[in-house]
Amino acid sequence: MAISIRTWPSRLVARPWLLAFVPINAATAGFGVVLPLLILIPLHGSWADVALAATLFNASVILSSVAWGHLADRYRGRRAFLALNYGGYAVLYLALTHVTSLPLLDVIYTGIGLLAPAGANASSLLILEKFPETERATAFASFQEMSMIGSVGGLLIGYFWTVANDALLSLLYVLSALAAVSAVALWFGIREARRQLTGESVAKHPESLASRLHISASLRIAIPFFPKRPSLGRDSFRRLRSWMQEEMHHELPLVMAAMFLFNLASNLFNISYTPYLYSIGLGVAAIFLVNFSNNFAQILLFPVSGRLANRIGPDALVRWSSYVRSLGYLATAGFTFVVFLHGGAFPANVIAFGILGGAIAIYTTASSLMLFRGLEGRDAGGLLGVNSSLGGAAAVLGAVLSGVLAVFGSYRLVFLVAAGALLASVPLWTAAGVAYSRRRKHGPPLSERTAGGALGGPASASDAAATAKPH
Repeated sequence: MAISIRTWPSRLVARPWLLAFVPINAATAGFGVVLPLLILIPLHGSWADVALAATLFNASVILSSVAWGHLADRYRGRRAFLALNYGGYAVLYLALTHVTSLPLLDVIYTGIGLLAPAGANASSLLILEKFPETERATAFASFQEMSMIGSVGGLLIGYFWTVANDALLSLLYVLSALAAVSAVALWFGIREARRQLTGESVAKHPESLASRLHISASLRIAIPFFPKRPSLGRDSFRRLRSWMQEEMHHELPLVMAAMFLFNLASNLFNISYTPYLYSIGLGVAAIFLVNFSNNFAQILLFPVSGRLANRIGPDALVRWSSYVRSLGYLATAGFTFVVFLHGGAFPANVIAFGILGGAIAIYTTASSLMLFRGLEGRDAGGLLGVNSSLGGAAAVLGAVLSGVLAVFGSYRLVFLVAAGALLASVPLWTAAGVAYSRRRKHGPPLSERTAGGALGGPASASDAAATAKPH
């Protein structure tokens, strides 16, 4: 039976306390634009400095994701994790208003990265615990809508603030206040659920998994998800390599490889894009509006992405969204050949970045469905850990590559490399679809081993069953 997912909520606000996620997403979306501009304008940094900060941020997010996931399973206070995450943002945003050097900014931004995963597992588990089975699909769709509405609102606040005040640093006070509002609202506005679940529960529902793996419209990355704490032993990578060789007739290695290329291309492009916009003379307010077009397109298309995937099929949808996104990268590369007159660079980038936003809204839903169907009946916790490890490596590699090309290359080369990496993922998605069709026709592959053993989970499906815990 085909797996379906609901992205259109039957109620926009499934529960009033979900509104508490609007301010924090407004804060993080605004901050995502402020941070590179803070490096480029008040601190007189370069594109390479932006890439270095992004590298440190992405690395800290990946490393801390494992610890926060383990802590969320062990200590069940969801409100405490969310308040720590959002309250910590509020404090660190304020700290950035007093930064006078790039090394200090890098330290604070790394601290923000260390906090970023604290609320990711907590919010997903909170929704699973607070909503009955029949309402969870709408709950997660509503949660995503609140997140995207918040991100659009944050970018509009940034636009109007910079138009009225032309003051970038003072905007951080507003973003800090928004983060604090969410922390307070969630602490006082909800009660802990009676039932207590773990991270592995998130992997058992397509809506919760898609929500957890969703590329944040605010941070522009997906927070890594490790349902099981990985154990990187001496034989881990040898077992991973062996698993991939044995599983080549299964679609999962192909799906993971395609997602790796997508994450690499996205991080390379996104990290370089704001410095590019600033380099062609766009003002701060205009850069906020370009980013607004991306997030607004996501608000429009994400609610219908589930229906499109159910009607067209995730295989075709993931390929077409990858094609469209790669065309957006190529169009942006084409802009570097053109000398725009009379402000033509602004509308051109608004259109291109808006198309990229619409494509990623469709891609996220389709790719999550393809990943979920490959996990059915398998050690989902271990496999998702492998996928997150690859996604994290792609995020760091994209940031490092952006820094290298900032020194030895050009914006044009960055956009072309990003387009090439994304186009290279399309044949992998095609092969994954073929492998899935064959598996459904002929049954599972001979090897029932999973990648969980490679990174600390069970080494086989039977081991997974033996160690499974009821929740």
